[in-house]
Amino acid sequence: MSDKPTETATFAGGCFWCIEEVFRQQPGVQRVTSGYIGGSVENPTYAQVSSGRTGHAEAVEVEFDPAVVSFHDLVGLFWMAHDPTQLNRQGADVGTQYRSAIFTHSAEQQAAALASREAEDRSGRHPRSIVTEITPATVFYPAEDYHQDYYRQNRRAPYCQMVIRPKLRKLGLEE
Repeated sequence: MSDKPTETATFAGGCFWCIEEVFRQQPGVQRVTSGYIGGSVENPTYAQVSSGRTGHAEAVEVEFDPAVVSFHDLVGLFWMAHDPTQLNRQGADVGTQYRSAIFTHSAEQQAAALASREAEDRSGRHPRSIVTEITPATVFYPAEDYHQDYYRQNRRAPYCQMVIRPKLRKLGLEE
């Protein structure tokens, strides 16, 4: 890891397994942590968040070197890595815990995310309006260890083969 100052970005785009590897492969990204944010329960567990009753979203916290990759570029990748027009779902994963959201860590990130969402919505790349929530980050709780680096540790698992691998392929990333 570099001694250069890093920044943090936090994205929710459905199941955290589905976007973790997308961000991990980006130049300038130094660490990606799957976890939970935006809810009302302290130190939630996967079982609690999965119930849909804690208010948390499954999300990834991305530590990045802004001299290599910008927040703007990461937001651009976020738009491509999931369907930002689906309210509280991504594919077969349904519930508020799978919502599309950008949790911002500064006024600059908030402004950049709002401008990017507006531009993406006008781009014509999506058949419906973007429903992604953009809100200041609250406490981020890392998920249990078995959720971290999920794709890299479970490439042969059916979920990885049917959901994550096609996404990586579509984005031109290493499968």
